[in-house]
Amino acid sequence: MQTESPSDPSPSDPQSADWWASSGPALDVAPSRNQSAEVPHPLPEVPAEAAALVSEVPAESAETPTAPYSVLTIERVAALSVSAEPPLPSDLPTLVDDPLEGTRQLAANSAPALSSRNSRQGLAAMAARDIGRVREVNQDSVFSMLTTLPREGGEISVGLFVVADGMGGHQGGEVASRLAVRTVVHHVLSQLVLPALDERMDEALQPMMIAAVQSANEAIWDSAQVMGSDMGTTCTAILLVGGSLYIAHVGDSRAYLFEPGGLRQLTADHSTVGRLIQLGQLEPSEAREHPLRNQLYRTVGQQPQVMVDFIYQTVGQSSHLFLCSDGLWGMIDEAMMAQALARSPWPQDACNELIALANLAGGDDNISAVVVTLPLLER
Repeated sequence: MQTESPSDPSPSDPQSADWWASSGPALDVAPSRNQSAEVPHPLPEVPAEAAALVSEVPAESAETPTAPYSVLTIERVAALSVSAEPPLPSDLPTLVDDPLEGTRQLAANSAPALSSRNSRQGLAAMAARDIGRVREVNQDSVFSMLTTLPREGGEISVGLFVVADGMGGHQGGEVASRLAVRTVVHHVLSQLVLPALDERMDEALQPMMIAAVQSANEAIWDSAQVMGSDMGTTCTAILLVGGSLYIAHVGDSRAYLFEPGGLRQLTADHSTVGRLIQLGQLEPSEAREHPLRNQLYRTVGQQPQVMVDFIYQTVGQSSHLFLCSDGLWGMIDEAMMAQALARSPWPQDACNELIALANLAGGDDNISAVVVTLPLLER
């Protein structure tokens, strides 16, 4: 059954259905460097006082290109030449008055002010995976992308992050997870990023993310029929647009936000254990040790159609977005995850530490992690 957050935006929500607006008009093209132009006004003359200083140099020295002017004389001539500003020609104010034409000297009180608040950490992302200490093949696939797209009033940050944990014999799981990542990324790039660059983005984000995972399901199902393989994968895909998250989810890979109050799980596991937790018959802390924790009732590619969970969430005051496969969350608890995220503002360091901790705990499965640091100002 598809789950929706109470705060899910409707298709008419401006954050999803009509978030895109065209950018401003293009600037005029500057003239070619090879074009010649007449100088409309003569160059300003050297001030008389500066000329008098130069005339004090002996004639025979002045004829030599490397005449030994004194440092004091050079500094005085330079100061007088800069301070003596010639009057503007009568026809120049028509250009200066128009802020879009030419350049002009800014007054002291017009200089742009520097930011008085520095960032403690910025927007950055890293995806990493590891085969673990038991498996012979890595059936996980991960993806991370950050970009900036034009929008009316300024650019907007956009990120796409995917974790897929494949399953199936004869390397079927590896094929399934790679197909899932490839299909989701291709769908989002073709439906969001490329139209945005052409200023024709008009698709709502919620149905776009759901359709991306459903397209992956269709691609994997078709490939499984051709190969005669029962393969499938989990898929947790998150689109970050500004300060909003659009999450499409199937399986038991997880997405978390690291908030001031701790780590918060955003997705629900489509497993027997996950269902028991939803029904209140099992504590979340017991899920990692339960014998049925790997038994999934919903995956991508093992049925002709799949129901996709969608979650809309704002990042708020969160410092990290974190995605992982069960090879990570099944080996270490949330307290250890939170400590690893809090220790470093760099996503790569956090990914490496999380994977190392899972391997130290046994590394029973393939391990995948995607860590996104969110912008924070100094407090």
